[in-house]
Amino acid sequence: MTVVVGYLAGKSGTAPLHLAVGAARTLRTSLTVTTIVPKPWTTPSPARVDAEYAAWADQLAADSAKEAQRYLTTLAEGVTVGYHSHAHRSVSGGLVEVVEELDADVLVLGSSANGQLGQVVVGSTADRLLHSSPVPVTIAPRGYRGARSGVLTRITCGYPGTPESVQVVKRIADLAARLEVPLRVITFAVRGRTMYPPEVGLHAEDSILAAWETSAREMLAQLRTDGVVGEHTVLQVVSGNGWDQALDAAEWQEGEVLALGTSPRGDIARVFLGSRGTKIMRHSPVPVLVLPG
Repeated sequence: MTVVVGYLAGKSGTAPLHLAVGAARTLRTSLTVTTIVPKPWTTPSPARVDAEYAAWADQLAADSAKEAQRYLTTLAEGVTVGYHSHAHRSVSGGLVEVVEELDADVLVLGSSANGQLGQVVVGSTADRLLHSSPVPVTIAPRGYRGARSGVLTRITCGYPGTPESVQVVKRIADLAARLEVPLRVITFAVRGRTMYPPEVGLHAEDSILAAWETSAREMLAQLRTDGVVGEHTVLQVVSGNGWDQALDAAEWQEGEVLALGTSPRGDIARVFLGSRGTKIMRHSPVPVLVLPG
């Protein structure tokens, strides 16, 4: 078992390395820095071209390992770190093969460079892996530096209150117990910016939102009554005008992770997010952990 982090020299930044080290320490396991190098097509080509291509791929893997090692020399003190390269025609497909080959606990990725600092931005590779990874996927916000303690400090589970999501909460509660970190379960009550037409009035919006919050608190309390979560689990309803305000109002700790998940569908175990989970991820100020179905 190991934590696998995808890394490419000059592209990944240090955020996924910080998150991967924290995950490895918390899981008490090793860390494997993985670079996916392009795999040549099978079309016949001159031997000289093949040799040059192989040398370029080897150099890419070596440069990535060297760059990651420079950051990890002090960052990963006490963690066993390995470096691995794998050839595949797609980065996402290569990482899936690596996590299966190494029997990984979790796959760690960085955010796309297109977003703002502190924001989780799902790039094309991460998007494919959220639909295909057989293990949990964790995505670091841009510029993430981890907790000063060097470990994960709390898991917050996003709970939409649907019957099928109860099993997700149970799985995340089991994970928190395994990691020996506190658990918080949050239901987000969001007033859309165009929730109701102007003639209805803000008072009606507030009344409906308040009623929904009361219902959400009852659903959260039922999790404790049914033994899904323990007595020390923090249960919260957090509201806001839009997902950005709701996520900001949640009072995050340094070293915290937001966990989301989906229920199993048939016999397929794959990560897949619905529209609500995608919105939560987009506005999360902390790393997001997504469980497979």
